[in-house]
Amino acid sequence: MNTIKKLSLLLLAVISLYGCKEEDKPKPAVTSTFTVTIENVQTGKKFLNSGEISAIGPGDSQSISFNAGKGMYLSFANMFVQSNDIFFGFDDTGLALYDADGNATTGDVTSQISLWDAGTEVNEEPGVGPNQAPRQSGMNTGMDENGTIVLVSANGDGFTYPVLTDLIKVSLSHDGGTMFTVTFENTSAGTALGSPIAPGIWAIHNASAKLFEAGSTASAGLEGIAEDGNNSTMLMSVTSNSGYASPFAPGVWAVHDNTVNPIFDNNKVDKGEGLEALSEDGDPSGLVASLMGKASVSKSGVFNTPSSASTPGPLMGGDSYTFTFEAEEGDYLSFATMLIHANDLFFAFGEKGIALFNNGAAVSGDFTGQVDLWDAGTEVNEYPGAGNNQPARGGAGTGADENGNVQIVNDGFTYPAVNQLIKVTISK
Repeated sequence: MNTIKKLSLLLLAVISLYGCKEEDKPKPAVTSTFTVTIENVQTGKKFLNSGEISAIGPGDSQSISFNAGKGMYLSFANMFVQSNDIFFGFDDTGLALYDADGNATTGDVTSQISLWDAGTEVNEEPGVGPNQAPRQSGMNTGMDENGTIVLVSANGDGFTYPVLTDLIKVSLSHDGGTMFTVTFENTSAGTALGSPIAPGIWAIHNASAKLFEAGSTASAGLEGIAEDGNNSTMLMSVTSNSGYASPFAPGVWAVHDNTVNPIFDNNKVDKGEGLEALSEDGDPSGLVASLMGKASVSKSGVFNTPSSASTPGPLMGGDSYTFTFEAEEGDYLSFATMLIHANDLFFAFGEKGIALFNNGAAVSGDFTGQVDLWDAGTEVNEYPGAGNNQPARGGAGTGADENGNVQIVNDGFTYPAVNQLIKVTISK
């Protein structure tokens, strides 16, 4: 009897074991390998800012204000009307807006202006030639010269030109911070060759960019200014190549659960875990070390080598950073990378990052729409691309403390839309 009872109990155990539902068994975690690409989609610009100088009659003046940082130059070009193709301009490098000690250039800078020969039309005696603007029957009527841009003092045409101070005066004031005002004055009233200063252009740039280059053939735009006082072609060319553009600095990434905001808390003071160094100086080392110590962060790392390079460096326009990791359902992704031509701005998703799975399926595609440009609130912002406390001008970490909160940037300055700066894609 006992034997029968034991056999019955054994049979019941076997039946119970095989009767378990499949869905009651623990399921393995869904995992996937992800590759993230962070691309700088900007087109480089030669000029930070530029614009038109209107026609200026004798005795009149025009003032223009602009922002410029250390290492920047002011250039301009206006026609000397009583000529065939002569124009006013600084040296082809432009006027340095700061000296070697970082002091702003101010005062009367007329002595640094020259008369330049565009080399596009054969010169006639100033104020007399029939193919000069006041007397010509139409634009571009003179004989082609097929020359290059040279100083009038070296063009060998044998003519005598007026003293510059009898034609033009240019002065510069520093209005505080990175703001300057330049004033162009027509001083030709009452002189033998009194005439308007024809419309021209101005531009702010670094030492590698030039409006024109001595010894080179004049562009079609410069020819229009120098021969006919027509600035339309050059103005269009220069303004389309002006504006804000910036590299990105090396950044950090983290895979984490949804219980933590690993990098920042929206509208709260910086955590003091390395975001300040990343957003002000482009240094990710402190932040990644902090992330590695968080229990809720399963993986983290630095992205610092552009796809076109073999060594770490900043991310220029048209290039990308890439990093790869494995994650499982329930994981989130966060990242941060500095916008270099700024004081403390960085790109990131929201404070919680983004979910890497949706109903058990790994996500993929373009996630740029979930990226914002954030202000770390640690340093007072300056004019984008011109601030003297921004890294490009040797000012990393030198700006005034802001003691603000981390938030989407809203500082009164104008920045390009996020999708005109960065593209973030995820593939699985």
